[in-house]
Amino acid sequence: MEIDRLKELRRKLVTGKNFSEIWEFYMDNFADHEAFTDLGERAENEFIDAVLKTLCGQLFGPKARIDDFLLISIADYDFFHGPFMVEGRIGGIIYFEDVNFGMMAVSESPGSDMVKYSRFSMPMKLKVDKGAIDEN
Repeated sequence: MEIDRLKELRRKLVTGKNFSEIWEFYMDNFADHEAFTDLGERAENEFIDAVLKTLCGQLFGPKARIDDFLLISIADYDFFHGPFMVEGRIGGIIYFEDVNFGMMAVSESPGSDMVKYSRFSMPMKLKVDKGAIDEN
């Protein structure tokens, strides 16, 4: 695992057209590497919470239940990542705070190999609703 490849991931995230290729690059180079997951610290981010709730609500209904969200920050790279579950589906989210771009991937149905992707960015003056994700 080469941590400097995060710069390449950032570029792909901002400019790439094929979302599955972007996500596969993240998974192949980072997500499945214990050395990478050990670099970060547990974090909270109101914007990411709000995005996760909004996107899951759009994909799976406004009452979609999000569980087991574990957000990790690698501060030196302005990078956040984390897995979650939504209505029995496994998902993950990545976000580069310095460029305000992120992506979410979530299985289409429980146990499915089909994946839904959403790329998102934060307008500079977006106000974030506190308590966007219910931890229960």
